[in-house]
This record gives sequence, structure tokens and C-alpha cells, in this order.
Amino acid sequence: MRPLRPGDPPSVGGHRLLGRLGAGGMGVVYLARSAGGTLVALKVIRAEYAADHDFRTRFRREAEAAGGLTGRWLVPVTAAEPAAREPWLATAFVPGPSLAEAVTLHGPLPDRTVRVLGARLAEALTEVHAAGLVHRDVKPGNVLLALDGPRLIDFGIARSAGATALTASDVVIGSPGYLSPEQARVRTGGGGVGPPSDVFSLGCVLAYAATGRRPFGTGTVAAVIFRTVHEEPDLDAVPWTLVPLLTACLAKDPAARPTAQEVRAALTDEGGLTAGEAVDAGDALTDGGGPAPDWLPPSLPRLIAERSSAALSLPDPSPGPGPGPGPGPGPDPRPGPGPVTLVQPDGVPEPARPALSRRRVLALGSAAGVVLTGGGLAAWAATRSTADRDGSARSGPLPRYVIGLQADLSGPDRATGRAQERGARIAVSHFNAGSGGSGSGGSESRDTTSQGATSQGATSQGAASQGGGSQGGGSRAGRPFDLALKVLDDAGKAKRAEEVTGRFVADHDVYAVIAATGGSAAEVAVARYEKALLPVLSVSSGTDLYAATTTRAYFQLRPDEYALATPFIHYLTHVEKSRRTALIDDGAARRASWQIVKDMSAYPPSQGTTTTHTVPADSEDFDAVAAAVLAADAQAVVYAGTSPHRAARCARALAQAGFRGTRMASQPVLETAFLKEAGPAAEGWVISATYVDPAALPAAARFVETYRKRFGVRTVERYAVEAYDALLFVAQGMRELGGVEPERGAMVRRLRQITYRGLAKTIEFDPVTHEFRWVNSLFLYRVQNGVPVFLGHYDKAKKP
Repeated sequence: MRPLRPGDPPSVGGHRLLGRLGAGGMGVVYLARSAGGTLVALKVIRAEYAADHDFRTRFRREAEAAGGLTGRWLVPVTAAEPAAREPWLATAFVPGPSLAEAVTLHGPLPDRTVRVLGARLAEALTEVHAAGLVHRDVKPGNVLLALDGPRLIDFGIARSAGATALTASDVVIGSPGYLSPEQARVRTGGGGVGPPSDVFSLGCVLAYAATGRRPFGTGTVAAVIFRTVHEEPDLDAVPWTLVPLLTACLAKDPAARPTAQEVRAALTDEGGLTAGEAVDAGDALTDGGGPAPDWLPPSLPRLIAERSSAALSLPDPSPGPGPGPGPGPGPDPRPGPGPVTLVQPDGVPEPARPALSRRRVLALGSAAGVVLTGGGLAAWAATRSTADRDGSARSGPLPRYVIGLQADLSGPDRATGRAQERGARIAVSHFNAGSGGSGSGGSESRDTTSQGATSQGATSQGAASQGGGSQGGGSRAGRPFDLALKVLDDAGKAKRAEEVTGRFVADHDVYAVIAATGGSAAEVAVARYEKALLPVLSVSSGTDLYAATTTRAYFQLRPDEYALATPFIHYLTHVEKSRRTALIDDGAARRASWQIVKDMSAYPPSQGTTTTHTVPADSEDFDAVAAAVLAADAQAVVYAGTSPHRAARCARALAQAGFRGTRMASQPVLETAFLKEAGPAAEGWVISATYVDPAALPAAARFVETYRKRFGVRTVERYAVEAYDALLFVAQGMRELGGVEPERGAMVRRLRQITYRGLAKTIEFDPVTHEFRWVNSLFLYRVQNGVPVFLGHYDKAKKP
């Protein structure tokens, strides 16, 4: 909510305006209190639309239609006045966040929550369609999340089924990314828009809720609409149990889609679709058909509680003009709230009803008695969270700081970007629950004069930071602030990265960014962040950007590709003890291969000898190299290239030649293509890498369990736990600044002074050169039974 502006009226239709909830092309939405003390969301239509007689006619008709909808999952219309100079419409106020806000700040929703969300929205649309209406703008911004279930809002462009468009015929009605193909075809004179259009939009909304991304991507409006009409949706990250249903909802042909009632049946296991199997909602629904009390993930109820408490604590409307109260003690002279008068669409006032005092509203404390959905429980929860479990009182919510995540979420490195996003979101949840302040061993600072961060002197950082909430309501002891995560997709493209970087730099609520997933976007991003002195951390980029910049603000938390020779030398010296090592220099890898060969030739394993065998970039003849390796009587082979395909050719050639010694390669090789193409020849290969398998780390057991449960996967993707560590490393830097509000320049200095013992590795920097101690980030894997098995830190690996 924002304060009222000087030009805003003090009241509308007997409702006292309290603040702005939002503004759009059609008008402004206010938070208002009725004469009876009820909080409402009141939309006032802009004057330019009100001057159009046809618009007023449509507005009256739509207000009448929306006023007749009373479903549990729809926000009821409480008053409307189409004949006013500026038409307005009031609906019940729901203090919960929109689905768009919840996903932006807390990430994709769990599968269980998505099923409940879909079932309830489908039930709402069933009533809408039964009334002969089409919503036409089902999108995440029009879905509010309350403690007792979701609410579908904003019938500003709802239309009677088969009616013409609300505005000119060449204007698309709806929101690109969520509108149906038939809505998009309005420009070209396509057919009418009916209930199947809302089902298509619902499918898009559920895909977004489950993955955090639109099924038809992002970009220009024209590009999104083209993909909506002509291409298949991207459902790769959607939980498999939901894929058949969403595929049916997103059919291009409206006749092939299920009805809203069929969607509800599929999601509540009351029936199924011919296009796919039904999805069981399990224990997420109560016997009465409503969501279970814990249908939302733990991070959201606290946010709802805070907003409910803030709304309930708003002052009563100021009295109207007239003489003020006389001096001296006595009863409160302010008039109590008067009767509630609803101005019906036909202009006839509804008979007055007994007013509820504000004290009575608070006493009722239920969703039915208070228009604030879930308000009683939420207000209690907010009050409960203002005291520590030890009984020490705290006043107000903790300050909340934002950490950005810039990643490739839709380009060639989207798997890595998605893993980092997931790891970072879990870190925020754990931190806000009071259990994520450190990794396995905690952290320490080399600056012994730094103060512990226990003060609450900093203040909230604005709208962008309003979403980070506690997961599970852990103790506030030792946690001086909450965190929120802001995620932007650069698609791995330099131009897009420049735009995203600019947005983070301009957002002064952001104190650090995890970025540089890889590709051409990395260098562009780092240079811009460096100039702004905004701390930027990379956990997966192997590009040596440190030497390319002045790099005070850049923190590369992994070795570059040229450091991967160290594990080779150590392993072949202390584990396999190779005295004669063959180095295969792959010309296709250029400098990366050349550097490994150079380092190992200068420091041969076991202080023995090395021989170098080169394969030209334009050749895939590894048979000759394999014969030369045998002729050199080598005890070990190191493939120095970076291509999984060429490494597989090398592995097969060595196996066919009968080589039985140790075979090693670097991280870029360890891909599915290598394992698949090499087949049995990959068995026993040892790979040096810069990421861990958290499932093999006892200290990461809680992280792995949370990750698997939250995202519905069996395997934690690479660099997820590294992103988790990076975010908590930044949080520790904020703590180390003591009781003052973080500042970007101070963060840059502090982060290079602390040591953070994370789940994957220890993060620390050399006190003289200020470079990351990359020796902590080198690990080994061995291919066993066709899969890579984590051996641990390179100096801990043992002979099989």
C-alpha cells in the first residue's frame, strides 16, 4: 500500500480512502473503509473512460454480473456506482499477496500447493462460466493468496460469453503470456472468446506457479503472442503429475480443452481427463472441500499475517467537517461508524444494516466475520511473531534486505541457472526461519573489531523487499534482519544481461547479486556491477574475469578452467603414483587444453615424466593417439580437452587399444553425452570438478531433503548448494557490518574479510591479493557403473 497522493479524493461513495493499492490503465485501486468499518478494495475508473457512454453501459452490466457472483473463491463485490462522475466498484479486501508477488519473492510453489490452487481457481471459474461470463484476464496478478485459500479478482474486463470485445476490435484483451490463442487472434478477426479461453489462461497460471516461469516465455508482446499461437508450451520444469492436465488445458483448439469443472475434478481426484491421468490432491484439501490450514508453503503465512495486522491497525476514518470536541475528560466524542449503504448499479441504496464497530470486527476474528480473509488468525500470528520465544519483546517486523539473482533461466545454461535459483531460495527460507545463518561450521571474521549484528536499527527497504518472510517462524534471536530474493533472467545473452544488470544497479534495495551463470553475459554483467560497486558473486562461471576487471566488487567463488590441473597432479602423485603420464592435447579446446598440458609438463606427477600427444582440432582420430600412449608405456592418461563427445572418442580408442591405466579428464567432460557415447569405456575415469554432490555430504542432509521435497526431484542439480552457500555468505557479510544498515561499498570491503564455512566448501579470500582461495573448490568424481560418484575434495580421494 502506498500513501494517498495530493490529488486523491478523501472519500468515494461513502468510503474513506486510506491508501493506494495500485494503479493501471483503467483506473486506481484504493484501500478504503466503509461507513460500517469494513475494509474494501475500491477501484475508481479514470475520467476519460467515464466520458464514454458505451463504456458506462458496459461497466454497469459487468458490475451487475460480478455482483451476482458469490462463490467462496471469488472476491465479492460490496458496492458499485456506475452513474458517478468517475464510476467506481468496491470489493472485499484480501490482505494476502498476489500469486505473482509470492512467486517473485519466494519462488515456485510446491506441487501440493499448486494442486490446491488449481482446484480452487477452477471452482471459481466454474461459477463464472455458469453465470454466462468469461473472465478474460486470469493471470498471477489477479490471484490473491489467503490463509484459507486463493481468491480470483478483477472482473474489470469480464464479458458475457460470445460478446464483442470491451474496446476496439484491433486491441487484444488480456495479458500476453496468459491469454489464449483465440484472444490473440482478435486482431485478425478470429472467433469469439468463451470459457475455454479462461481454462487456457488457468493452465498458464498453474505452470507459472509450479516453475516460476511463463510457459510461452518472455520478451516482446509480439514474440510472446506468436509463441502462444504457434508453438508448444515449455512444461519441462513442471512436476510430472501435472503435465498431462496442463497439456490438455493448453491445447490450441478450444474444443480440445477440459472444462473448468473437469479441471477441478482432475485436481481433486473426483474424475479424470481423457488427455491424461487425474492428479490426487491428497491431504491438501479438508473433508469440507476447502484447503487444509497449511496449504501454503511456510514462507507465506507470515507475510499474510504482517499485512493483516497492518490493515487492522489502520486508524478509523476521520470525522467529517463540523465543530470539534469540547475540552475536558469524558466519553470519546468521535462518532461511531454509521450504517453500511451499498449503492447498487441501478442507483437505489440498499436498506441500512446494523453497523459493526471496529472492536466488534476484531473480536469476530474469522474470515466470515471479517472481510479480511483469514484476518483473525493472521493478526494473531503477526502479534505472536513480535516476541522472541524467550519472552523478550520486539517491536515491529525485522528490516528486510534484498539479494538479487541474475541467471540464465531460458537460454543454453538454463539448467545451471535454475539450480542456482532453487539453492538461493532455500537459503533465504532457512535464513528467515532462523536456521540458515551458517553452513556446517559457521563463519568467522579476520577483523576482530567487528561487532555482532544484533541491532534492529535499519529500516525496511521498500516495496521490492516486502516479500521475504520466515519459513516456519524460527526464533529471531541472532537474526537482525530478514532476506528477500529478486530473480531476473538474462537468457545467457549479452544484450539482455546489460538490461538486467542495469535494473539491479538502479534498485537500491538490492545489496548484492549472485550472477554470471556463464556465456557472453558474464563479462557484461561484471563490468557494470564493478562500476556501480555493487557486490556480484559467481558460483559457476569458469571464465577468468578477475584479471579482466579492476574487480573490487566481483567475487568469483570457483576456480577458472585453468586451475583444474591441480587435482590431476595430486591424484597421480599421492594416489595412483604415476611415473609416466601421457597428456592428450586436444586442439579443439585451444587454450584450456594447452594450459593443463603446460602445467602438468612443468610439474609432472610423482616427479616423473610426461609425454604430449596432440589431436588436431579438425580431426577425431584418437586411435593413433591411443597407440602412441601404449608405445610410451604410460601408466596414466590425462585428456586435457573440454568436449564430452571427443572425450568419449578418446575413451573408446584407449579401451580398444587395451590401455588399463588411470584415465582422467576435467569438468567440462562430465556430461551425459560423455557417459552415453563412451559407454563401458567411461568406467573408472576420474574427473576433476568445481562442484560437489551435496547428497554425499552429511552436513548438507537438511538442504538435500528440503530441495528434493520442495522441487519434486531426486537429484540436486550442480551448483545449487554452491548458490545456497553464496547467499548465506552474503548474509554473513551483512551481519558483520554490525547494527548499521548495509551499504554496497561497505559490503564489498567486508565480504573480502570474512571466512564462511559453507556446506560445499569454505569461502575465504587471500588477505594480501584479495583473490578467492580456489584450492578449497576442487573436487574429484569417479565413473562407477555408468554414473559419476563423488570422491570429495581432491586431496581426500583414495584409491578404489
